Amino acid sequence: MMSQIDQQKKKKKTRYLQRSLAAVVSLLAVMLTLASCQIGSRQPHLVKAPASKQVYREPQIGLADYTTLDPALVTDPSAIRAVELVFTGLVQLDDQLQIRPQLASSWSVSSDGLSWTFHLKPNLKFSDGTPLTAQDVAYSLDRALQPSTRSTTAPLYLALLRDADKLLAGTISTLLNDSILVRDKQTVVLITRQKAPYFLTMLTNPCAFVVERSLVEKYHGSFSDHLSEGGGAGPFKVARYVHGQEIDFVPNAHYYGAKPQLSRIVFSFYRQASDAYHAYQSGQVDLTSVPLASYASDKKRADFHQVPQLWINYYTMNYLVKPFDNIHIRQAFALAINKVTITEQVWKGTVLPTNHIVPQGMPGYNARLTGPDGTQNLTGNPAKARQLLAQGLQEEHLSSLPPIKLTYATGLNSLDQEAKALIEMWRQNLGATVTADPVDYNTLLSRVTAATNNPNGLQMWGLAWVAEYPDPQDWLSAQFGQGVPNNNMNYGQNVSNDAAMQQLVQKKLQQADGTLDTATRLRLYQEAEQQLVNDVAWLPLEQVNAVFLRNPLIVGFKDNGMNLVPPDDWANIYVVENQS
Repeated sequence: MMSQIDQQKKKKKTRYLQRSLAAVVSLLAVMLTLASCQIGSRQPHLVKAPASKQVYREPQIGLADYTTLDPALVTDPSAIRAVELVFTGLVQLDDQLQIRPQLASSWSVSSDGLSWTFHLKPNLKFSDGTPLTAQDVAYSLDRALQPSTRSTTAPLYLALLRDADKLLAGTISTLLNDSILVRDKQTVVLITRQKAPYFLTMLTNPCAFVVERSLVEKYHGSFSDHLSEGGGAGPFKVARYVHGQEIDFVPNAHYYGAKPQLSRIVFSFYRQASDAYHAYQSGQVDLTSVPLASYASDKKRADFHQVPQLWINYYTMNYLVKPFDNIHIRQAFALAINKVTITEQVWKGTVLPTNHIVPQGMPGYNARLTGPDGTQNLTGNPAKARQLLAQGLQEEHLSSLPPIKLTYATGLNSLDQEAKALIEMWRQNLGATVTADPVDYNTLLSRVTAATNNPNGLQMWGLAWVAEYPDPQDWLSAQFGQGVPNNNMNYGQNVSNDAAMQQLVQKKLQQADGTLDTATRLRLYQEAEQQLVNDVAWLPLEQVNAVFLRNPLIVGFKDNGMNLVPPDDWANIYVVENQS
């Protein structure tokens, strides 16, 4: 039986698969955090506009309204954007995806790596002027993990807190005075169940943000409908929220950091990406995604941007099902693919071909990583692929490949085209007969989960992974570690000839997870990633880009792989007059 944490991971994978499909359909519209309006063909002369024009309008695409703005419950990327304006945590990521202090001024970790002491900045306040202390931090973290809160994210991101599993199981009633300790008004101590240098990165998730207890206790489950009264300590506060239409934000006068220069932010709801695209053209909103049909023409515009995201589309194989229990056959299938052709012909250049598991733009990215043939080639190696296939068939005492089925999520024409292209490349380069098996994403996810430890499960399938937090642990240990819920391909948990080597990689991942020295830790992850690529634990195909138009009249945004605008960056974002 799956534990509650494992069940939450399954739900989380469902959300990210849904997010992958829905966001690719709208070409990442819901993930965009940048701004635009009526544009010209030349870069404007930058003269700051008056306060009355300091307005940024961001369309919220693909939804009619938010289901919640409670940091402990929010999962939708658009709603997370709103939450990150109003709430903050002890630490958050900067625009280079590095950990920076927010409510905390500093922190330290004990010699055993288990006790984390955070010292708060002085004179912190919520947006209504109420003082914010270590008690509020402790309350918020404990509340997020309380079973009655029903958070689907806290059991993942706060699972490292000692006895979090007991609280979730209902065997204890609180983590206060257990693994969450308040030393004084300015000091909170968090105790983890294991040494985990990536703990700080996990604390950047909204479920770890601080909420105002009085507002929660006044309005209970609907408190996020009353954020004009207070609730958070972020750079903005809610000025107006008309459900189904728009939500407006104004600067928080009590914000502890540099104050925003924008006088108002307006998030309006658009069900269709095409509607937001047309609204952008007429200057009604300040941002739009780029439809695939207009990509070729829009990429010539001065306001066009394409930013690699921490998002990898990949295929993987079940190590318990023939013929993919043989490393040389897995490598043959990987090297028979021309990834450049697929990105150009199927995705029209909107994605990046890749051999990487850890994506470009993330700490720990290995620019020297090679494919299974020892090169950085992305166009395939058919001759080597055929050689490896012959070697694998001989080792398995097979005269030909058995029937092979490729399972992937239906509903997106580009995925159908990609599967067709893959199948044709395998036919041409390997003589393999692979059958397409498109299924709806819920069915796919159920079958992927059922493949764990199952020699009768799926043979090969396609999925996507989007960064939960920008740390290699999320991409490596959480996918291929011993017994982790996402190890559905059964890496290291099989009886193949190279299983012992796979288990050594898992031990290296475990070693990296607990290594406090950053340089050593990243080196261990990179070594493990290279072996995982050689083993074809994943067959990475492409890294997804955010493709969008934004107005050069709104300046100060810094693009990054998570489309993140950190709280302090709002002090550098403002509207300029078009003096061209």
